[in-house]
Amino acid sequence: MAEVNFLCVHKKLRDKRLTPQLIREVTRRVNLRNQWQAIYTSGTTLPTPWSTAQYWHRNLNPQKLVDVRFSFRPADTPQAKFNKLHKLPTTTSTENLQPMTAASVPKVTGALNKHLRDNYKVHIQFSQDEVRHFLCPRDGVVYAWFVEDPAEGITDFISFYALNSSVLNDPHYDKIYAAYAYYNFVKGNDQARMKALIRDALILAKQNNFDVFNMTEVLQHSLVKGDLLFKPGDGKLAHYLYNWRIQAVPSNQIGIVLV
Repeated sequence: MAEVNFLCVHKKLRDKRLTPQLIREVTRRVNLRNQWQAIYTSGTTLPTPWSTAQYWHRNLNPQKLVDVRFSFRPADTPQAKFNKLHKLPTTTSTENLQPMTAASVPKVTGALNKHLRDNYKVHIQFSQDEVRHFLCPRDGVVYAWFVEDPAEGITDFISFYALNSSVLNDPHYDKIYAAYAYYNFVKGNDQARMKALIRDALILAKQNNFDVFNMTEVLQHSLVKGDLLFKPGDGKLAHYLYNWRIQAVPSNQIGIVLV
């Protein structure tokens, strides 16, 4: 099955009916590789999604996000108090948390595939080459850490990727540096453990100068959204399949993260 992540048209050409042409072309190229089904997402609702996942946002740089009008600060809350509310610890709390490297690709692949296979109705299965390409850390692109037990192997894994947004008509800022939750799991699907690990992801994103941490309600992300000051966004991510039909699936049963 093909995975489609980006379909982009220059804003000056968006009334030229180019999108159907691009869809036909990507379909043709996928078919040439003997692939006849595809999975994709859209921020707009088309006929007919099999699942929809809410966006959630967590401020890492509240002053900047308020200044550029990305975040709302209640009128009765001073900026200093708002900043303090969103302040994070300076160090992570998960023991033995270590950065992923190329040497850890085989172990990460096995542990991640097992977690996805055992817990979600719709999920991806990665090859080692895919894990190496999509998850091995590259500054400004993707970040990943794991916990390894000598007896059990990799028990916990966190990752996020960078996808920045442009800021228009602001004299001080031209970008919002955004981290997006990627693939994450913990031993035994323990909620407290997941909360601690996602908090560490927030800390690590802050250390890497991101302004906001975003996630959708796929995987087990919904377990931690309320406790860590995530706020619901305006958008929802609709999930679609091409040339394949399934019944509706709740977002917490989706084991694939589409960029």
